[in-house]
Amino acid sequence: MKGQESMERVWKQRGSALLLGAAVLLAMTGCSGQAASGEVIQSPPQETVTPPPAQEEQPPQTSEEQEGTDVKPSQEEEAGKPAEAAPQEQGTSEQEEIPAGLDLEVVAEPASMAVLVNKQHKLPESYEPPDLVFPNVPYLLPEKSERRKMRQEAATALEQMFAAAKADGIQLAGVSAYRPHAYQKDLFNRYVKKDGLEKARTYSAYPGTSEHETGLAIDISGIDGKCAASSCFAGTKEAIWLAENAADYGFIVRYPEGKEAITGYIYEPWHMRYVGVETSKAIVESGLTMEEYFGIAPVSSQNP
Repeated sequence: MKGQESMERVWKQRGSALLLGAAVLLAMTGCSGQAASGEVIQSPPQETVTPPPAQEEQPPQTSEEQEGTDVKPSQEEEAGKPAEAAPQEQGTSEQEEIPAGLDLEVVAEPASMAVLVNKQHKLPESYEPPDLVFPNVPYLLPEKSERRKMRQEAATALEQMFAAAKADGIQLAGVSAYRPHAYQKDLFNRYVKKDGLEKARTYSAYPGTSEHETGLAIDISGIDGKCAASSCFAGTKEAIWLAENAADYGFIVRYPEGKEAITGYIYEPWHMRYVGVETSKAIVESGLTMEEYFGIAPVSSQNP
């Protein structure tokens, strides 16, 4: 009996041990299953790498900025006048066809300081002023612009006139002087396409009939450029000074007020034409236009 009881105890102890081991194993298995099926295992946070800021792109410099040229905006464009087209290569081998209705006479002495160029009198097609130079005066144009040029005699007179004005407390600036024939041709054709021939001729000159092509004409404003090539220039201290003193240096106001029917153009107190001191004084004292002074028929009586 004692032996049998000892064996039963041993089996009970082993059974308890087995049950305990099974319980432990079941508990471990149950926890693992819960973790696999219910618990969300998060990955460690990733390091955020902020890229360096992109370098701001700088706009390319213009040729004027690279050369350090002080370029002011076109005053004619600001005044609401049609902007001028970019000049093309000078000279042309093609004969220009004169539109029907334009009665143009080619002047015999285009290099004369008193040459009359208007809506009826045209420079020779191939004419280029022989002695163009850059006057040493302030301009509203870029430094190397060809439209700063004037013929030597006119340029010298312009320098003297600007110096005299400055001595009187008036600071002047050139707006536009010489225009190559090709430039005027492109400009005029652009206006014709926009407004038609008749209207274009009320504010622009047919190629060869622009005084700017002679190298003897220049548009002038005050040094600040206000009212340049605009009707508001009339009555300014600069316009008054020019009207009173320009003749002493060989210049006249080419398109004076009240003479529109004679010249064919509106009053332009900024448009100065060099004709030489003797002729300029005679014209101003007579109160006549160049057309009247030289006995030429009024422009608008034939070509309004």
